[in-house]
Amino acid sequence: MSQKPFAISEYVVYPSHGVGQIVGYELQEIADQQIELMVICFDKDRMILRIPIGKAKASGLRALTSSKEMQKALESLKVKTKTRRTMWSRRAQEYENKINSGDPGSIAEVIRDLYRSATQPDQSYSERQIYQSAIDRFARELAAIEKIDETSAVNKVEDFLKVA
Repeated sequence: MSQKPFAISEYVVYPSHGVGQIVGYELQEIADQQIELMVICFDKDRMILRIPIGKAKASGLRALTSSKEMQKALESLKVKTKTRRTMWSRRAQEYENKINSGDPGSIAEVIRDLYRSATQPDQSYSERQIYQSAIDRFARELAAIEKIDETSAVNKVEDFLKVA
C-alpha cells in the first residue's frame, strides 16, 4: 500500500465534477495488476469516482482552496466587467472550460460575467444554465471551506455580486 494523498472524509476538488469527499481507498486487480484506488463520493451528483492513486495528481485532483485564495476569488466578483462582443458560442465554450478547470478564480470570472441584477436584461436559457453551473460549483467549495451550507454560500456569493 502506498502513501495516501488525502485523509478519509477529507474534501477534495476534482476539476470536472467539483467538490467530493474521500470515502476510502481500495485495492483492485486490473489486467493482472494490483492498483490502489482512491474512492471519492460526490453527494450532490449521486456519483462515486475511483481514481488510481498514481493518477490523482495528473487528473487535477486537489485539496480545497485556501481561505485566502477563496477570499480573493470572492473579491473579484465585485469588479465591474465590460460586455464582450464575441460570439456567444465561443464565450460559452470559454466559460465551460473555466468551470471545468476547477479553479475558483476562473469560476468567479464566469459568475461575474454572467450575473444579471434585477435591472438588467434577461439571460438566455444557455446563459442561465452556465451561470447556475458556475455558481453551484463555486458555492460547494466555499461551503466546504467555510463549513456552512450551500444556500448560505450562494447567498454570500450573491452579496458580493450586488456590490459591483
